Amino acid sequence: MNSIEVPQLHRNPSTFKYVGLIAALVIAITLGLASTSLAADGDTESAGTVSRIFDHFVKRGGYITWFILIPMSLATIALIVEHSISIRRERILPARTIERIQDKLESRKFVDGLRYTETDPSVIALAINSGLHQAENGYAAMHGAMLDSVEQQADRMMRKIEYLNVIGNVSPMVGLFGTVYGMIRLFASIREAGGIPEPARIADDISIALVTTFWGLMVAIPALTLFAFFRNRIDELTTDCANKADKLLSIFEPSTNPPLSKPIAQQPAPRAASVPQQTPVT
Repeated sequence: MNSIEVPQLHRNPSTFKYVGLIAALVIAITLGLASTSLAADGDTESAGTVSRIFDHFVKRGGYITWFILIPMSLATIALIVEHSISIRRERILPARTIERIQDKLESRKFVDGLRYTETDPSVIALAINSGLHQAENGYAAMHGAMLDSVEQQADRMMRKIEYLNVIGNVSPMVGLFGTVYGMIRLFASIREAGGIPEPARIADDISIALVTTFWGLMVAIPALTLFAFFRNRIDELTTDCANKADKLLSIFEPSTNPPLSKPIAQQPAPRAASVPQQTPVT
């Protein structure tokens, strides 16, 4: 089989389009929430139209909630949707791809199988393609190249879901930052008022502390939970992929003849036939 350069994984241009649309949506929603809240502050009539939930859980969180925690929550939702679409058995181990690869290998159409796996973006196709490129080096090299390809694709997917882990660990810190900021404002208002600040001022400062903590936990809990879920899914699917690819490449495994039950050199030599002695005639 002629040596062919191993194809690289091509990124779908539509992925960047979707990321751009999600980023634009995050910015638009964040600015919309902020502008709505600021308009409500300046107009007493429109303040009555703001729902109590929005007022308690968004507006009173201040700029830390509007411009940091809410965008982080929207980014978490976008990542969860993307991972739910891309990290699926239909994307990693599509049944149709496995059937076509198996058909080409069993019918000895190795060149066609190599060309087909070069155009299929699934993990199983990339693994088989890497193995076929090592066909001239023997089955051991094919098996090792296949396992390396599966491991590389697993690492790539792990790096992709790592953003959920980062968000899940950073958002509580941002919430704690908001808590500290709100308490600093509270003590500053007490000092400025000479010990007895206005109750409304106290409520605003405590609201910043509590709402930012609320949003930090609100973002972290689903992010860390789904990070563990996708990590386990990747482990399961890539393990199944390696096992299936190993079965598909087993057609190249050399057959071995069964050894003899006992070596010839160790088999006992046949006994010489005993000849009866004749008695002399007297």
